[in-house]
Order: sequence, then C-alpha cells, then structure tokens
Amino acid sequence: MDIPRSREERMAAAKRKLESDEDVWLATASMEGEPHLIPLSLSWNGHEVVLATEAQSVTTANVQKSGQVRLALGASRDVVLIQASATVVPCTGAPDELIATFADRTGWNPAADDAEKWVYIVATPSKVQVWRDLPEMHGRTVMKGGRWLDST
Repeated sequence: MDIPRSREERMAAAKRKLESDEDVWLATASMEGEPHLIPLSLSWNGHEVVLATEAQSVTTANVQKSGQVRLALGASRDVVLIQASATVVPCTGAPDELIATFADRTGWNPAADDAEKWVYIVATPSKVQVWRDLPEMHGRTVMKGGRWLDST
C-alpha cells in the first residue's frame, strides 16, 4: 500500500487539478432532491470555480434554487471532491475579468457566443476532500468552512 500523502501534498494536488484539469463533474439537486450530474469545462481563479451552462438548463434552475453544488475532479483513485456555494451570473452582466479568465482557460467565451443563452456558475468552495485510495481516506479533508487547513 502507498504511504498517504501529507495534508500539504494533498492541498497542492487539489490546487494543481483546479489549475490544470479541463473538465469537472458538477452535481446539483432540485428542491425535491432529484439529483442532476453534468460534465463542464472549468476555470479556477484561485478562490472560485467558474463554469458555464445554458441559462434554461436543469443545472441553472437547481443552482438558483439551492445555491449549492458538488464538484468532482480526477479519477476514482485520485479524486478531489468540492462542496461549494454557488451563484448564477448572467453572461450579459458578468464582470470583464470573469469573462476573460474563463475564455482564456477554456478557449470559449459564452458571453460572445450568445450571451442571452448562457450563464456562468460561480462556485465558492466550502469543503475540499482529496484522496487516492483507502490509505488516504483518513485526513482527506483539506478545506473546511472555506479555509484551507493547516499542514499536518
């Protein structure tokens, strides 16, 4: 069995994935608890995950109602799970920096494509968990309450 990584190593791995992975799985739920899962391109600005989806989608409706999402990066044996609060930002009113950062990272600018059709989802992590396999299940939480935990 592999020796578990330190919390510092896991935080660094999470940040690397957020900075380099092209896609993320986004899970939402309706107010009735109906789950919904989709893959989306992501942009990470150092403290928020920014995604884009259709304004009239199930995902957008779920985020508008609950304000909560879960994101998953990586494979089942090298995963980063993120619990986050989320808001919907219409492309027509999005800050220039958000638009530019998302477009630079993903190669797509939904605000220029058809701004009325698309929205950004801005997810602010509150909890992040990182693990590779069973030996890393203990100590997998590296962010809690929106704050990265001290190294141990």
